[in-house]
Amino acid sequence: MAQYSQTQFDASFGALSDATRRGVLEQLGRADASITALAERFHMTLTGMKKHVGVLERAGFVSTEKVGRVRTCKLGLRGLEEEAAWIERYRQLWAERFDELDLVVEELKQKEKANGRKKRK
Repeated sequence: MAQYSQTQFDASFGALSDATRRGVLEQLGRADASITALAERFHMTLTGMKKHVGVLERAGFVSTEKVGRVRTCKLGLRGLEEEAAWIERYRQLWAERFDELDLVVEELKQKEKANGRKKRK
């Protein structure tokens, strides 16, 4: 089993848990943007947007660069490969459990049909 950094996962999933931060990532996927432009786009204060960008930056999803008075944000170099692998492992686990449950339900239906036929005779 792969070992995952719990601290990194907490930062990643914490960053992705907020709709605004997911929106910021989506926006930055289209084009780099200043914190001011992001704040306007999401109808927020500069302080509020700086906090969101800080969370994304600590998770490694965003990097910022200050040129003069403008802080520009762009997608960071870090992807979601480890998180996707972790999610996939649990998706497979649940899929297997549901497949087993389907078999049990089908078996019960067959028994119910068989018992119904016996009672009618």
